[in-house]
Parts: sequence; structure tokens; C-alpha cells
Amino acid sequence: MSAPETAPETPAHVPLLRRPGIAARLGVLLGVCVVICFATGIFSHWIQHPPSWFVTPRSPAWLYQLTQGVHVASGVAAIPLVLLKLAAVYPKLFERPMIGSPVRLLERAATAVLVASMLFQLFTGLLNISQWYAWTFFFTTTHYATAYLVLGAVAVHLAIKLPLVVAEFRRRTAESVTPGLPRRAVLTAGIAAAGLAVVTVGSQSVPALHRLGVFAPRSGSGPQGMPVNRTAAAAGVATSAHSGDYRLVLAGPTPVELTLEQLRAMPQHTARLPLACVEGWTQYGWWSGVRVGDLAALAGLEGRNLRFVSLERGPYGQSEMDHAQVTDADTLLALRLGGEDLDLDHGFPCRLIAASRPGVQQTKWISRIEAVR
Repeated sequence: MSAPETAPETPAHVPLLRRPGIAARLGVLLGVCVVICFATGIFSHWIQHPPSWFVTPRSPAWLYQLTQGVHVASGVAAIPLVLLKLAAVYPKLFERPMIGSPVRLLERAATAVLVASMLFQLFTGLLNISQWYAWTFFFTTTHYATAYLVLGAVAVHLAIKLPLVVAEFRRRTAESVTPGLPRRAVLTAGIAAAGLAVVTVGSQSVPALHRLGVFAPRSGSGPQGMPVNRTAAAAGVATSAHSGDYRLVLAGPTPVELTLEQLRAMPQHTARLPLACVEGWTQYGWWSGVRVGDLAALAGLEGRNLRFVSLERGPYGQSEMDHAQVTDADTLLALRLGGEDLDLDHGFPCRLIAASRPGVQQTKWISRIEAVR
């Protein structure tokens, strides 16, 4: 029986950070972050743009808070890890020959795609949660497509490097078994940096930890204790939302138009639901309003998927909901938040609020509800 493959000994003069063992272990940590970030990101995309086979989950109410919070946290944690990984392998990126054998060419190409796509994905994602869009492309579709590019490049890179990685983990030397040596310190520093990034940025998804999110773009502050991403002024609805001519149009087999007073006169329901944003922050509130199922029944829209149309125009001026969530008892056309009429920036006169749904789909300033054709 042949002996298991072992990695070659590393010369003593090679700096600790540049040693293969460090690079291998950083790669494993980074790979875990990438897989978690990819899985939760795909889930988020499917909720916002569901394929025909996808069934949107309705419970628990905090499901999207969890998955999107983990998505942002794993992405933020990956940033210091990828920087350390690049520092560890930097000289090898420019080793000669640049091309060499077909296998080396494949490795170089996969590495180039991996580095470029991962840096693009992580840093545009970081800018997105800060709502700083220094580009003209549509972030959502670009981020979704690049995720597959990152995952594919990781798979090719791993397939090529796996024997060396396994050999590094198998190697038993004084460097790897003696406690207190610097390698453990380097890895601990990388994990600590990732953890610090998660706490100071990713904690915005846990309301109880908002105070720790000193670098988080959102907190629990805002009108009625709820953050605001897009104000009524920015959406161009400040005048129309307060208009005395406002009517909610229910465009069903039995068309109905309701004034705000008529909506207030209908049976009201209250639910404690999270507003969980795609940018990673979450805040809970007590929302009161009319059940969407009651409105659907009023207009003869039972059993239909519904579209909610806002006074706002643009890509997020409407959203859709399947009939199962329409009939959920906690799916509301909210009129009040925390016992008060909705603030204008939170969607006055009425907004959609439902469990396990991205904030971007909790449409504000609703003026029309219709069947999805």
C-alpha cells in the first residue's frame, strides 16, 4: 500500500502568512462563507422573483429575517477572509510561467475569474446594503448572475487544488501540533476579524443587537421606531398620498373603490410582524389594518394571486403575492403602526405587511389591488 500524499515541507524563510497551511485553512473558512452566502442569496432571489415551481414560505414570520441576515453576515465575514487569503497567495498569482500546461492554464483562468468575481460580489454587496450605488447596472440581476460565476470558479479551483489542500491538512509537523505557534494566531485573527465584521455590520438583522451595529447602515431609528429606506418625497408621492381624492381600487369581478375612512371602518386586525429588508436590517412592529383576504373577498378575488400597485412609479412600485399568502390571517393592508396612523414615509395611507416577506415587497402607498393575469 502506498503512503498517503503529503505536502512538501515549507522552507523556514517563507513568511508565515505565505505558507500553504495558512492558505489552505483560510480557503476552507472562506469556502464555508461562500456556500452559506450563495444558498441564502438564492433563497432571497427566489422569494423576490419566484420560479413557477417555487412555493413561497409563509412561516415562521421571521424566516426571511433569518435567511437574509445570515446572507449579509456571511458576505461581510468573507471580506476580511478573502483579503487575508489574497495576502497569503499573492506571490503565486504572478509566478512564472504564467500559462504553462493545459492544467495550469485552467487553474490560472479559474483563479482570475474567482478573484475578480468574488471581489466584485462582496464589495458591490457591501455598497448595496449601504445604499450607495456607484454604477448604472441593475444590482439585483447582476448580483444573482455573478453568484453562479463565483460558485463555478470556486468549484473548478477546489477540484484542482483539493489534493494539495488535503495533503496540508494531513501533514503532521511540529508547526501544526505545537500549541502557541503563530499559525494559530493568524487563523484566530482572521476569524476574529470576520466575527467583528459580522457584529458591527450584520447585527442590524437582530433588533436586540442594533446598538452593536456601529457600522451598520440601518438601526431601529426612524419614524414610529421603524427605519425608512425610501421616503415619500424620494418616491414622489408626498402630495398624492395626502390627497382628499385618495381611493383604494379593488379591481376584481366586483369592482370596489374605498376611501380611507371606509377602510378604517372595516374589521381591523393587529399582528406583530418584522420588516426585514434585503439590505439585512430587521425591525419588528405592531401593525394594524384590514386583512387582505377580506379585501379580496369583497371584490370577488378569492383564490387569485394578487398584484399590489403603489402610488409610486418605478421598479418597486408594485409587488405580487400568491393566493395562499393572501388568505393568511396576518397578511394585512396596514393603516396603523404602533397604535398610530402610518407615518407618510412608512406608506400612509396604507401599505402591505405580511410574514416572511422581503421589505422591498411590503409595498407602500398602495392605490390598487388586482388579479395577476
